[in-house]
Amino acid sequence: MPIAGKGMLLTSMDIDPAHEGEFNRWYDREHLEERVAIEGFLEARRYVAHTGSPKNLFLYSTKTIDVLDSPAYRARLSSPTEWSKTNMARFKNMIRVVARITDSRGVGRGAKLGIVRLRPHAGKEDALRAELKTRIEADLDGIISMHLLESDAKLSGATSEIPAAGGVAADWFVLIDGTNVPALATMLAARFTGTAAPTGAELISSGIYDLMWDLARSDLPAA
Repeated sequence: MPIAGKGMLLTSMDIDPAHEGEFNRWYDREHLEERVAIEGFLEARRYVAHTGSPKNLFLYSTKTIDVLDSPAYRARLSSPTEWSKTNMARFKNMIRVVARITDSRGVGRGAKLGIVRLRPHAGKEDALRAELKTRIEADLDGIISMHLLESDAKLSGATSEIPAAGGVAADWFVLIDGTNVPALATMLAARFTGTAAPTGAELISSGIYDLMWDLARSDLPAA
């Protein structure tokens, strides 16, 4: 299984260039470690857009989706650090999605990530899931693994920390781990965008992101 666990928190946002330095220090020196230390969190990955919007993308893997509604997680949301308050108030175009990982193929993680955002047609979820299962296959050169995320509309969206965050309804996401941008561009064009877009959903957006760094729970100092 290339992604640890069955739950995922996906967040994405823009930040004014004037505040990027502090934003980067906060994420790299406090926020990722703080989140991964929560019981049930397994790892976090930080990305920056090669092509796509918003510019910043973060993926947090959890044992189950229930971790993202647990007392430990809720306690952290309700008690942000002062540094968190300062930086979160500066978020723009914020997306916050809590999702189940319902399909995952391949082995390993790539330095590049393709992402597709889909909005299922009402009543067509089962058909879309079946359609995507025929497309989520890491069978092209440069493609390491692929994953389907199905959002939970109730758990996604605003929190006490970031009340302006959007939950993007009940959108689904396809994640494509790859080794290089051309391989991801080929995969996106062949199976997910343009005339190849899935018939059971509206294509909202797609993009390619560069991995900046990742952090696993096993990397943290022992308590």
